[in-house]
Amino acid sequence: MYGHVRSVTDKKPIAMIKVSVFQDRSLVGKAYTDEEGRYTVDVPTGEPVTVLFDTHWSLTNAEEWHPSLVANVIADDDSPLDRYLVKGATGADTPSTVDLLSGYLFAAVANDVEYARPAASRLSSLKVPSGVLHDVQRRLQEHFEAEA
Repeated sequence: MYGHVRSVTDKKPIAMIKVSVFQDRSLVGKAYTDEEGRYTVDVPTGEPVTVLFDTHWSLTNAEEWHPSLVANVIADDDSPLDRYLVKGATGADTPSTVDLLSGYLFAAVANDVEYARPAASRLSSLKVPSGVLHDVQRRLQEHFEAEA
């Protein structure tokens, strides 16, 4: 699988985004985007996978970008899987907010304790467009703060 990761606001490429591929909750492949925001990762061809685009807690960009999640995609080497990410301390439209909150929900299950501190910080600065999404944000932030 391959693709290009960029900023939703200015469409510029984002380097050092961790692209993690899962079958169920098992990690089956990972890669990091290069300086041009491009990545390539080996995955089981023709199998449904979940792909999480996110920062890594140990990198300098750990609090800069919100995650993005693609669930139940069929992986192959012929079709790119491109994503746009939302910058940390900004607001997002409703579809982007649902996407990034889904990324945090999946990360809450799939990641380790070190993920919690930068995740809680990123969630605290997010401007959410609706009450129901704000409730999800608050609960996720409380979860990650408790884990940190």
